Amino acid sequence: MNAQLSYREMAVRGASPVRLVVLLYEQLIEDLRRALAAFGQGDIEARTRAINHALLVLGYLESSLDKAQGGQVALNLERFYSQVRRGLVEAQIRQSANLLEQQISHLMLLHEAWCEVERSAAAQPGAAPSSTQPPADDRPRTARGWNA
Repeated sequence: MNAQLSYREMAVRGASPVRLVVLLYEQLIEDLRRALAAFGQGDIEARTRAINHALLVLGYLESSLDKAQGGQVALNLERFYSQVRRGLVEAQIRQSANLLEQQISHLMLLHEAWCEVERSAAAQPGAAPSSTQPPADDRPRTARGWNA
C-alpha cells in the first residue's frame, strides 16, 4: 500500500469538518501541481487525469457547503468554486499552464484561510466550528476578487 495514501486515510479518520476541508484543499492543490508538471512534460493523459480528479475534489468541496448556516460566505465559496471549475476547464481547453498556475494561487490563498480557521479552533477546543463554513469575518479575505 502507498505510504502517502495510508497517511491520508489515517488523517481523515476522526478529523473535524474543518480538517476535512483543509485536506480536500491540499488534495486539490496537489492534483493541480501534478497537472502542471504534466503540462511541462507534454503528457496530455496525465494532465487530463489530474485535472479530472481536481474537478472531482472541487465537487466534494461544493457539496460540503451549508448554505442555510453559511449564508453569504457559502454563496461566495460556491461562486469561487464555479470560477475555479471554469478556470480549470479553460486551462485544459487552451492548454495553458499559466491559467492552471492562477487557479493554484487562488486555491492556496483559500487553503491558508482554512488553516487559520483550523488553528483558531485548536486554540479554543470548546469553540470548534461545527460546520464547514469559515467565520463571517473571513469572508472578505476568502472571497476577494472572485465574486461573480
